[in-house]
Amino acid sequence: MLAALFALTGCEQAMHDMYSQPKYKPLEPSPLFADGNSARTPPPGSVPMAQGAAADTASGRRGHMTLPPDPGPALPLDAQGRSLAQADVGERRYANPLPVTMALLQRGRQRFDIYCAPCHGRAGNGDGMIARRGFPAPPSYHTDRLRNAPDSHFYQVISDGYGVMYPYADRISPHDRWAIVAYIRALQLSQHAPRDRLTPQDLARLPTEVRR
Repeated sequence: MLAALFALTGCEQAMHDMYSQPKYKPLEPSPLFADGNSARTPPPGSVPMAQGAAADTASGRRGHMTLPPDPGPALPLDAQGRSLAQADVGERRYANPLPVTMALLQRGRQRFDIYCAPCHGRAGNGDGMIARRGFPAPPSYHTDRLRNAPDSHFYQVISDGYGVMYPYADRISPHDRWAIVAYIRALQLSQHAPRDRLTPQDLARLPTEVRR
C-alpha cells in the first residue's frame, strides 16, 4: 500500500503544471507589449536554425538551414540591377531592361520550363500538365491582351502572383524573371511573326493555306 501511495504522488497526471502552462496561443493578445500582440517580429538579423524534417528533434537545433538567395526588390530592375521604381510606379509599364541575347533566351527557356510550363504549357497556350489535370487553366500568352501587355506586366505577375498563381519572387531572381519575360516574348513571336520577317526557308515550311 505504501508503494502504491508513493506511485500515486509521483503520477504526472496529478501534477497539472505540465498541462496548464502559462503561454500564449498564436496571435493571442497580450497586455505586456505596447501593440497588444503576443506574437513578436524576430529581431533584425535573426537566422532560422532548422525547420521541418531537418529539425529532427524537438529542440530544433540539429544543423543550420541553408538560406535561399536574396530575391531582390519586387519592382523591376535595369540591366545594372538598379530599381526602376522612380518611373511611373502606378502603371509600372517597363520594357525589359536586359539585352535580348541567345544566352538570355536559353536561360529564360530553362527557367520557364521549370517554373511556368507545368501550368502554362511549353508553347504558352495555357494547357500545361497541371491544367490538364483539373487546375484552373491560365490564359494563353497568344491572346491579344497579353501580346499587347508591357514586359513589366509579366515581371510583376511572376513576382507577386496573379489569381491562383503563387508569387515566385522568393524562388526566381530578378535577372531570371526578365529572362523568362524575354522567352515569353519569343513564344509570342513564334505564333505571330509578320510574314515580311520570315525567310524563304521559313515560308516554305508553313502550311499552304497559311502561305497564301
